[in-house]
Amino acid sequence: MRLLFFALLTLCAAVVVGLLAYQDPGYVLISRGESGYELSLTLFLVIIAASFILFYIGLRLFFNTWTIPKRLHSWKQLRQAKKAQRLSIRGLIELAQGHWIQAERNLIKCAPYAKAPLLNYLSAARAAQKQLAHDRRDHYLSMAHKSTPDADFAVQLTQAELQLVHGQLEQSLATLLHLYSIAPKHTHVLLLLMQIYEKLNSWGDLKGLLPALQKNKVITPEQHQELTVKVFTELLEIVARTEQANKLEKFWQDLPRSLRQHTQLVKRYCYHLIQQEQFDDAAEILRHTLNQTWNQDLAYLYGKANSSRVDKQLLNAEEWLKDRKNNPVLLLTLGRLSLYNKLWGKARTYLEASIARDPYPETYRELGLLLEQLEEKDAAAECYRKGIMLGEKIPC
Repeated sequence: MRLLFFALLTLCAAVVVGLLAYQDPGYVLISRGESGYELSLTLFLVIIAASFILFYIGLRLFFNTWTIPKRLHSWKQLRQAKKAQRLSIRGLIELAQGHWIQAERNLIKCAPYAKAPLLNYLSAARAAQKQLAHDRRDHYLSMAHKSTPDADFAVQLTQAELQLVHGQLEQSLATLLHLYSIAPKHTHVLLLLMQIYEKLNSWGDLKGLLPALQKNKVITPEQHQELTVKVFTELLEIVARTEQANKLEKFWQDLPRSLRQHTQLVKRYCYHLIQQEQFDDAAEILRHTLNQTWNQDLAYLYGKANSSRVDKQLLNAEEWLKDRKNNPVLLLTLGRLSLYNKLWGKARTYLEASIARDPYPETYRELGLLLEQLEEKDAAAECYRKGIMLGEKIPC
């Protein structure tokens, strides 16, 4: 359109000049010394215009010839960039589809010419990781850092993540701790640290990380509560293995009040109290917790706590039975508490009722011991036989 407009404008100018020349051609005199040249004004203007056009064309040809290498280089770069873009897209698609070998090949082949070589190298590192080619993975991560030095954090984060997946826990932890010192609020760093501490069973370190996980909303409140209970349960088990009652009690007293009311922690703490024959403490904690929230596992442990006030224990358990008449675990507990109180008839009634609802090997064993004491040898032997036949079935 622009060329057509220019042609029309030139044609109009030529017509105007032609008409003017026809009316009065004029003349131009050029002299130098004794020589002189005379020509029409029209011809002179045509010569000037032609000379300008020829000079312009010559100048353009000169510059075009001079810039040919540069333009060829630019054209080659553009062609490589387009090819690199196609290969990068293909490599990312293959990575998503699980074609690790093809993805790695395409991503690396075009990385030097890609607009964002960092993404190519990081993606290629993931593809190499899937092939368990850890040397190539580390090489690509190094190339990623060289291609974009400002993206060092992203490269190290990817490295830590891949090391964690491969099971290189110590190396991954070292990288993550460095990143954590740089960005203590980075959610993905916190998430990876949480995962690696769990894998390493580093419960003390994970305990220290719990506030940051909650503050930065790395996991949901429900997940945070579940993790908190797991961490303190594991720490409780570590303290319990020392077999020192004073350390176990101190650990329990140092727990937040909300955790001391959590069923799982109460269960493990009371289990260890019973193992250490701290029956009075265990019975009191279990009674208080069961009055607040019923739990069958805690009811079972209540029957294992042979405290100095077993008569009171029996009365408490019989109160719970009013709302749970057919609970076999509670009936087993009542049978045991009756045995502690030497109430043989009541113990037999509770144990037989428990077996009628849901028989457990443990219940048969308790009944067998009671029958032996009552000198009913055959009935006791039959109880033992039935208990053995049930295998490993446990009340809780």
